[in-house]
Amino acid sequence: MAEDPSNRRVDGGGKSRWVLTVIPMYVPQVVSTTDGPAVTHSSDFSLVSASKPASSGEILSLFANGLGPTFPGVDPSQPFPSAPLAVVNSPVQVTVNGNSSQVLAAVGFPGAVDAYQVNFQVPPGTAKGPATVQLSAAWITGPAVTIQVQ
Repeated sequence: MAEDPSNRRVDGGGKSRWVLTVIPMYVPQVVSTTDGPAVTHSSDFSLVSASKPASSGEILSLFANGLGPTFPGVDPSQPFPSAPLAVVNSPVQVTVNGNSSQVLAAVGFPGAVDAYQVNFQVPPGTAKGPATVQLSAAWITGPAVTIQVQ
């Protein structure tokens, strides 16, 4: 070692400083369809709607964009593989009416580019009526969508 590390603070270090500002390239958001947000019942993949609302404690699937890189890695312009599933690297969180829900899986949708499937459980005790669902990935929160809960 050519230098005593204890002298680094005394000598002042380098003459330049770098300040990096991290700007997200993607904002996670739930895909919209003509019938509302792409949030489905996991049992039959029918859309959650006023005529077929979600239940408290039910497992739902939402379809989203902008969740970022996966493992194994896939080039940004390439479709996700069907095997093995491409698991999202970033922490993914879903809230329903502001309450955290259990995220069971967040993977790239096989055959699609920048399309993801997130399976989550509606928190037990969620109030009946319209519920606000919000998705975040890597601590970046996307816009909220509304679903019906019975």
